[in-house]
Amino acid sequence: MNHQHPYHLVNQSPWPITASLGALIVTLGLVLWFHGLGFSAVLLGLISLFFVTLSWWRDVIRESTFQGNHTYAVGVGLRYGMVLFITSEVLFFFAFFWAFFHSSLAPTAELGVCWPPTGVSPINPFLVPLLNTAVLLSSGVTVTWSHHSIIEKSWGEAVQSLFLTAILGFYFTALQAWEYFDSSFTISDGVYGSTFFVATGFHGLHVIIGTTFLLVCFFRLVSYHFSNSHHFGFEAAAWYWHFVDVVWLFLYISIYWWGS
Repeated sequence: MNHQHPYHLVNQSPWPITASLGALIVTLGLVLWFHGLGFSAVLLGLISLFFVTLSWWRDVIRESTFQGNHTYAVGVGLRYGMVLFITSEVLFFFAFFWAFFHSSLAPTAELGVCWPPTGVSPINPFLVPLLNTAVLLSSGVTVTWSHHSIIEKSWGEAVQSLFLTAILGFYFTALQAWEYFDSSFTISDGVYGSTFFVATGFHGLHVIIGTTFLLVCFFRLVSYHFSNSHHFGFEAAAWYWHFVDVVWLFLYISIYWWGS
């Protein structure tokens, strides 16, 4: 690190280009898979992305924890970056809500001039979706508990509450998979199926990513990588998890409850 300034000039890294190639392989593999040409390319891309993720996370952890590159100025920049990233995610989901309300507020004759469309049996919002709402809201409480425990230097409580948060994330994913399996409609059932599964499916993907983020923070917490004044890695994961919570509340109220 150049000691003439507090900023971190990142060294040359192979991970951005290898991550891009892995994502390209996954995309091309999915297109080939849709045409019945095998799943091997998708598997190869996912495996490469998995190892790139491990290596890239390892490097960032090394820079922040052992090399001391994450100074106060760098931390401010990271916080701005995370805020901008979450803002972009808000706009990402805004597009899905726009598509849903565009179709549901003025259903066409092809849909039976009603919402849900004629012939579609929506999921009961007071069964699994309501349980999933309770699970995610509880996980928001536990991750906040963990954050305050880190600040108060209660490492035992921080580890326990963060582990509980990850368990609740896994439980949410399992419940949503069961809901999809038990659904009476599919993504190909018109605009209702498309908007439902794309919006809730991408949210489910974000839950999986957030759970992975929290698990990395859990292993870092067990390894004493965080202090009460230097734990932005955990804060970023907590912000992301709260964003996932809020998006689910909007999904539940609009698509599950109002849309049913």
